[in-house]
Amino acid sequence: MPPPAEHANAAAMFDPVPALEKIVASLDRDAREPTKLRGLLVPELRRVIEAGHKDAERLLLKERDGLACAQRLSRLTDAVVRAIYDAVVWRLYPNDNPSTGEHLAIVATGGYGRGTMAPGSDIDLLFLLPYKQTAWSESVVEAMLYVLWDLKLKVGHATRSVEECLREGRADMTIRTALLESRFLFGSRSLFEELVTRFDTELVIGSATEFVDAKLRERDGRVAKAGASRYLVEPNVKDGKGGLRDLNTLFWIAKYTYRVRDQAELVHAGLFTPDEYRLFERCEEFLWRVRCHIHFVTGRPEERLSFGLQPKIAERLGFGARGGLSGVERFMKAYFLIAKDVGDLTAIVCAELEARHAKRTPVLDRWIGRFRDRFRATSMEAEDFWIDNGRVNIRGEDTFERDPVNLIRLFWLADRHNLALHPDAARLANRSLKLITHGVRTDPEANRLFLDILTSKNAPETILRLMNEAGVLGRFIPDFGRIVAMMQFNMYHHYTVDEHLLRSLGVLSAIDSGRVREEHPLASRLIDTIHNRRALYVAILLHDIAKGRPEDHSIAGAAIARKLGPRFGLSQAETETVAWLVEHHLLMSMTAQSRDLSDPKTIEKFASVVQSLERLKLLAILTVADIKAVGPGVWTAWKGTLLRTLYDETEVLLSGGHSEIARTDRVRLIQMALREQLADWGAEVFDAYAARHNQAYWLKVDGTRHFKNARFLRTVMEEGRTSATTYETDPIRGVTELTVYSPDHPRLLAIITGACAATGGNIVDAQIFTTTDGFALDSIFISRAFERDEDELRRAGRIATAIERALKGEIKIAELVADKHPKEPVKTFLVPPDVSIDNALSSRETVVEITGLDRPGLLYELTTALNRLNLNITSAHVATFGERAVDVFYVTDLTGTRVMQPDRLALIRAAVMEVFASDVAALRAEGLDALVDSPPPREL
Repeated sequence: MPPPAEHANAAAMFDPVPALEKIVASLDRDAREPTKLRGLLVPELRRVIEAGHKDAERLLLKERDGLACAQRLSRLTDAVVRAIYDAVVWRLYPNDNPSTGEHLAIVATGGYGRGTMAPGSDIDLLFLLPYKQTAWSESVVEAMLYVLWDLKLKVGHATRSVEECLREGRADMTIRTALLESRFLFGSRSLFEELVTRFDTELVIGSATEFVDAKLRERDGRVAKAGASRYLVEPNVKDGKGGLRDLNTLFWIAKYTYRVRDQAELVHAGLFTPDEYRLFERCEEFLWRVRCHIHFVTGRPEERLSFGLQPKIAERLGFGARGGLSGVERFMKAYFLIAKDVGDLTAIVCAELEARHAKRTPVLDRWIGRFRDRFRATSMEAEDFWIDNGRVNIRGEDTFERDPVNLIRLFWLADRHNLALHPDAARLANRSLKLITHGVRTDPEANRLFLDILTSKNAPETILRLMNEAGVLGRFIPDFGRIVAMMQFNMYHHYTVDEHLLRSLGVLSAIDSGRVREEHPLASRLIDTIHNRRALYVAILLHDIAKGRPEDHSIAGAAIARKLGPRFGLSQAETETVAWLVEHHLLMSMTAQSRDLSDPKTIEKFASVVQSLERLKLLAILTVADIKAVGPGVWTAWKGTLLRTLYDETEVLLSGGHSEIARTDRVRLIQMALREQLADWGAEVFDAYAARHNQAYWLKVDGTRHFKNARFLRTVMEEGRTSATTYETDPIRGVTELTVYSPDHPRLLAIITGACAATGGNIVDAQIFTTTDGFALDSIFISRAFERDEDELRRAGRIATAIERALKGEIKIAELVADKHPKEPVKTFLVPPDVSIDNALSSRETVVEITGLDRPGLLYELTTALNRLNLNITSAHVATFGERAVDVFYVTDLTGTRVMQPDRLALIRAAVMEVFASDVAALRAEGLDALVDSPPPREL
């Protein structure tokens, strides 16, 4: 099979062939022994490979052509393999007159067979024999492989006869795919041609459907493993959805089904239009460019575009900051748009294959993301559309030109009748985006149809994702188009902004339909009582629409909402509700997670912003959907409990009730539920236990933890202990929880956090409570370090032991932490530290809110700094949002009153900022003095 067409370039490049020929020619004639030959050959070959890679990297940076780089590296490998063969045959196993059985063909297979390689790619070789292996061919193959292994190259190899290749390929689809990509290197060409001919006639003919089904099933499994969304913010460039392997799969399917030998033949075969083929080439080049850069930067076959790599690759590709986006965010947006284009090409191939009956419908349905019909429509209510095999299709190529509103109506019909889109209709919609002009955007009918889709009881997330994939959504709402494929360079958000918004809609739809009552009881109860359902759906769609702009995205988003509301057909009141929700969409989450909910001032301040029960309900539902859609493990039962507590407290205040009465009632109900679970406890024992906890504990802790803590404390009391620890893993959140029970004292939190820091535990969350008889009951959540539970629990045991020993005074935490001497980590993220000190948020304590770059031991350093100032930490609210730590401490002076003196407040600020001294230095070194002096508002 012929090699890929040469990628034109005018730049001078390193030619390895003359250098390799010289090396082989200069080999010592006495090098007749394999070990001696390798000793002479390997160092010289290594130098050639290093020179070839260095030159390929130089040209990649100069020409910015990833495909040319991949082809250049493949040719380098061709030359090296040929040189090894020549040296082995010439010096070790000469054979001037081989018998028929000693013919040998060296064949490249797999990715190497395509003639494209990244710097760290495997070298897949097939040593092809006429029939069984001879002593000569076995010796040659073995000697070649030893040289390749000594070069530290990763080699995939097989030695088979033609018959064995066909037999193995018939039984194993992976081997069949490798043979499909085979490329002759050197040796017996006639042997290779026999394989090609028999492969076509004996394996390929009549088996296209089987092959396509297998490849698509394989692709489903691969994508599920790498991440089911193409918008994961740390994508796998090779195996992820929208990555290189998806393009490979398309070409394998086309090559097998249409029997094309070269990608350029895909247009002639009718699979792609010329424009679509140019898109295929553009996607392939970009993905190869990114992959080659990753390998060059890391020096290994790394395929995941991690946060640590993204800034480096962005710089290498020439992306700089512009329009409110950093260079890395602009680069990742370009990456995700390419991934989206790969998805479009996928749908095109599926449509063509279906038209030619090359594959079965169930596979097509899975491939294009078809959702299940709830009922079948028997007639279509528009003359321009019809139901084509259970999918909405267009009646003619002029459907959208005659009436551009049909571009919205297409998706409205799919939603109304619970049908999937026909790929032909989606393809034509994508080609017709220019028809969505200002006139269509302001057309009342188009906006009515869109609002119907958005607020549908069926599957708004599914339909809007189809609209987004086709490009219609971003064209119809240009402000949405700005955030399509936009990533946020942080560790908190798992998806691009548009994907997050669509997933938020999916969560809201699930709440609305009653499907998640157990997981989200508060939101599920509230959804049936709201009066502004349309406003809520619009607010969910728009809440992050202004991300990536220089101004605060909440305020800018509210302005966009005021512009779009009337266009969508919302009333003035509905529009103002949407704008308020967008502007304040972070308020409830931040209040619940970083404020003392048992302090009446917290509730009063929150209620003064919310002002009405309807807004409170809407904001509560929006907050649940927003958090849940951030990514796996972000929503927790504890967050649900905090939100419910904040809702309940505020509801009482806004409805004119007395909060103490309401709290008492709620606490009694919670205690009754726990009493039922602790059936083996006597009434006196339970009442005594319940009396040890204050209202804040009962209201802020979820039911599962109430039960666990009760059992834990009962055991501790029965054993006569005054301090104890327990621990368990949380596989959903990917954290390990340590619960500590001890007599309370001012430095307790510093001791616990110090023990975690000294043993390598990074605290990401904490719940801190004090019993009425002076004992602390603290739950600390640390990042997981090991994949296996057994290993992680052993680590948790070491941390718990360190805490217990420190509490008993057997070890000094300060010395332990000092001995740790952590190496200063490379700062992938730069988070400007900020300290806010407020005496108006609480009537009893001073509130110190600290934001900065999270790191192991940070909480220990902060608590130690506050303790040194003789401050008593009465309440701590610890949270991490990816790389950003947000720690809030409620403190008093030693007399138990708020800190009011200006000089003491200045000392607190200075002490906290000293903890972040290295972060400040890193920011100033990057020329970001303005961020240090005036940190931007916190955005999630």
